[in-house]
Amino acid sequence: MLPTAWSGAQIALSPQEIEQWPKTASARALADDRPTRQSASFRVPSLERAVPVCRHLARVWMDSEDVTNEGARCAALLVISELMTNAIVHTNSISITCRLRTDGDWLLVEVQDEGGTSFVPYPRRVGNANEHGRGLVVVAHSAQALGTRLEADGGRTFWARISLTG
Repeated sequence: MLPTAWSGAQIALSPQEIEQWPKTASARALADDRPTRQSASFRVPSLERAVPVCRHLARVWMDSEDVTNEGARCAALLVISELMTNAIVHTNSISITCRLRTDGDWLLVEVQDEGGTSFVPYPRRVGNANEHGRGLVVVAHSAQALGTRLEADGGRTFWARISLTG
């Protein structure tokens, strides 16, 4: 269990907590408490099941920060889903970190992986027959700005800036 659910709005969940979500003490503690900062950080294991958990945590954080613009909320959740899924599928990460913060009229979403691959995803057009490969194009259309940076530890952070004013 987390010592204080939203302490500093930095949350780290174990693989067991992700697999048993929402039937864990951590999930109950997070539901009863609310973050009190303008930023939040969620570190989750590199498991597909972590994506909806992170979206849930992002919704709770957006509620606490009065992010009420439905377009911004939907865009943020879509960006989180796509970037986290890319990190899970295309890297050798053990854990992935999602960070959210507001900055004036902007919502900033970052997803940081641990690297371990030479593959650099980029937005590209794919044919209708392709089942995969559209994620970053969707993210690019959902955000006003999109970028990536390499971290000193070899990881990569993808970020998106989303308008809170529509």
